[in-house]
Amino acid sequence: MTEKQNSVKAWFSQLVDTDEKFGSKQWFKSYAYIFVGTFLFVLADVMFAMPYHLAPGGVYGLANVLSTLTPVNISTYLMCMEIPLLIIGSIILGPMFGVKTIVSTVLGWGFTWILETTWGYAPLIHIGELITDAAAAPFDALAIKGTSEMFIPDYLLNTLLAGLLYGIGIGMIFKSGATSGGSDIVSMIINKYTGISLGTLVIIVDSLIALSSLLISPDLRLPAYSILLIVIEGKIIDIVVDGLKTYKTLFIVTNKYDQVRDAIINDLNRGGTCMKGVGMYKGVERDIIYTTVSRSEFVKLRSGIRKIDPEAFINVIDSSEILGRGFKALPKN
Repeated sequence: MTEKQNSVKAWFSQLVDTDEKFGSKQWFKSYAYIFVGTFLFVLADVMFAMPYHLAPGGVYGLANVLSTLTPVNISTYLMCMEIPLLIIGSIILGPMFGVKTIVSTVLGWGFTWILETTWGYAPLIHIGELITDAAAAPFDALAIKGTSEMFIPDYLLNTLLAGLLYGIGIGMIFKSGATSGGSDIVSMIINKYTGISLGTLVIIVDSLIALSSLLISPDLRLPAYSILLIVIEGKIIDIVVDGLKTYKTLFIVTNKYDQVRDAIINDLNRGGTCMKGVGMYKGVERDIIYTTVSRSEFVKLRSGIRKIDPEAFINVIDSSEILGRGFKALPKN
């Protein structure tokens, strides 16, 4: 086998590498997440964002703007943008996107085309009935692409529900192990050659796409609601991926180590780590307890420490994810 053949084989092996056995329960679960998540994401775009001319970042946001300005459908623009991005990204960054991302991308095209041809671009949320007489429409009514109808927009409710659906959909895709691809690939490529942080680049790219909605209309509500949608989407993604449960990481400085230790072990059935520290003011050695508890356990422990040592010092840090014994198991991959 030639060196070139070996390189291609290694590239393909990296592309399809996964810990999930084909046909296993985990395999079905992952692809169910991708299927449902992609559908919800596309539903939010076609029925909520597109009719309101919103551009909530990513290639879908840009496709919304271009589709509004031209007779071409969203699905066509998606294919024209995402296929080159996947190819260029794989060449420059390597096959880091994996089969799941490709499946999600293809499903996105398919779901978008189906909704375009069956539902069209009519809004799911609006005020009153659809308006067929343009002369009787108020000044702020929006036209529905592909029809002669118009509607009175309800921007706030539409944006809230769109952000909710976007967040749930993308969160489910992330939970499956896939990535969103699209404009994120552009950010990754720029990051590779400039060293600018990926998070900063994603914000810049998505914000520019949101501002591109001004090409449709000078109405500042379009980019404003687009950015609000992005913020809501991001919060919902965090909830879907990490869950609502927030843990508290505590650093407890106390002179009554034994009693506090007993409260943590016996009352909460939690563990911790004891460290020695020296106070900067008086140079006195004191015990420091490092532990992590749930929100409800923290309330109980705080009350207990107040009774044991009212002069104890507690530093509380929110922890969105804790891995290891007693919490979530470490991921296999």
